[in-house]
Amino acid sequence: MKKLLLLFVVVACAAFSASAQSDKAKFSIGFEGGLPIGSTGDVYSVALGGSLKYEMPIATGTMFTLSGGYTSFKVKDTFGGGSVGFVPAKAGIKYFFSDGFYGEAQAGAAFNTESGGGTAFAYSPGIGYALEGGFDIGVRYEAWSKSGTISQIGVRIAYGF
Repeated sequence: MKKLLLLFVVVACAAFSASAQSDKAKFSIGFEGGLPIGSTGDVYSVALGGSLKYEMPIATGTMFTLSGGYTSFKVKDTFGGGSVGFVPAKAGIKYFFSDGFYGEAQAGAAFNTESGGGTAFAYSPGIGYALEGGFDIGVRYEAWSKSGTISQIGVRIAYGF
């Protein structure tokens, strides 16, 4: 896991240093919502959070992405209620199939905010549509694996600048 995090940091630094050479790179800030699925849905009722994403063009219609944020999973009352927080950090590729429609795949780590909660491997393939004016809406399957898997169908509604 440490090697994955080191790779993420190296790629992030390279992306941010290269962004000065491109005027098409952008940031977006978004609302994240998720519906836990599988055995995750037995324990958690909903996931809510926010994220910041950086996109840098690497080829025609292809963007390199870095994202980070905070996600809170609401624990069902039958399991004591409350919530569990995570900080996902991912890197990936976003490819535009046609005007506005895209596919995206990201991988990285999800850090549990609970004491001793540890770090999980995170991956998320998805699709979306970038609207005129900077708005973006995407749907994805997201899973975090560490001695079991926390999975959700997630939605991100964002504004790019």
